[in-house]
Amino acid sequence: MLRSLFSGISGLRAHTQMMDVTANNIANVNTTGYKTQQALFSDALSQLLRAAGAPQNSVGGVNPAQIGLGVRMSGIETDFGQGSAQITGRNTDIMINGDGFFVVRHIGEQLFTRSGGFSFDTNGMLADQRGSAVQGWMANRGVINSNASPADIVLPVTQSQAPIPTSAASAAGNLPQNTTSTLPILTSITAYDLQGAPMTLSVTWARTSANTWTATISDGVTTAAAQTVTFAADGTTPTPATLAFGSIAVDVSQVTNYAGQSTIALINQNGSEMGSLSGFTISPDGTIIGVFSNGLKQPMAQIAIANFNNPPGLEKAGDSDYRTTVNSGPALVGVPGVGGRGSLQNNALEMSNVDLSQEFTNLVIAQRAFQANSKVITTADELLNDLVNMKR
Repeated sequence: MLRSLFSGISGLRAHTQMMDVTANNIANVNTTGYKTQQALFSDALSQLLRAAGAPQNSVGGVNPAQIGLGVRMSGIETDFGQGSAQITGRNTDIMINGDGFFVVRHIGEQLFTRSGGFSFDTNGMLADQRGSAVQGWMANRGVINSNASPADIVLPVTQSQAPIPTSAASAAGNLPQNTTSTLPILTSITAYDLQGAPMTLSVTWARTSANTWTATISDGVTTAAAQTVTFAADGTTPTPATLAFGSIAVDVSQVTNYAGQSTIALINQNGSEMGSLSGFTISPDGTIIGVFSNGLKQPMAQIAIANFNNPPGLEKAGDSDYRTTVNSGPALVGVPGVGGRGSLQNNALEMSNVDLSQEFTNLVIAQRAFQANSKVITTADELLNDLVNMKR
């Protein structure tokens, strides 16, 4: 009879723990990156009343007779299923589409999280809401080595891009083959020197015969000697196709010599002035691309993502963070979208994957199971009371 008392007590204890798990799930229904948990039960040890017996001669076998000693919580499993996306519009809000965890450094410890509510601090370090530094790889002149060890991602607001001197320019359009004007045709474009200072690169075209023109290149300070450009009879294939001006090569292969109007122009050049960081974007592979005031873009860093052989084996570390355990396996850190890791989406956060309808159902189940186990205790108490009263 006392066994039933202890079985009922174990049931009360187990379903109280189930209530605790369910209550925690409901409390975190709006927690970014939270993963719902489920309580798992198993029966406790059983007391053997009669051992099993093998069949002998004409006597059949006997099954074992056991009385269970209650229930216990065998484990609490975490469901790492994908949560829904909440669009926030903030560039530094990032969610993972698929498997994986952000890697953060908190007081020297490497932790992992699905919560991507990040921001840049006053030093330009990308950090979460409690100041843990987001880990990744910094770029060196636009080149990212993802084989190196991850480190803090820092994008200082004073970040600048070195000027790029002009080394190439292109001309396109038509030089009128049937022109009667003796005036030269001037084309120009803004180019840049070694220090990023702007200069006016100009090409002056003068017709010398039906299929021949001379091109004189100048930067406003230095003027090169005239170079002769000869076209084929059909007005195409200028020779030479490239004109030299110091370290600058001017491509004229797209220039034609048809009869008609003049449309010749210098259409582009590859130099730029110094640029300061004015913004950034984050690509699905975690690359943070800096946008500079000179209109150019350059990779600045890449966010690292970690995956595990057994994610449910991770241990909760508080603040939506996890740490590794002997059963989770080591962190497999790499580039988002590679090796089974999910891709990234910025301007959005991953919400909790708690299903309220399921949790409310679990509340009812836990409550009724608690009531049933309490009824077992009261019934056993009544039997004991009747036994005590037999002496009267």
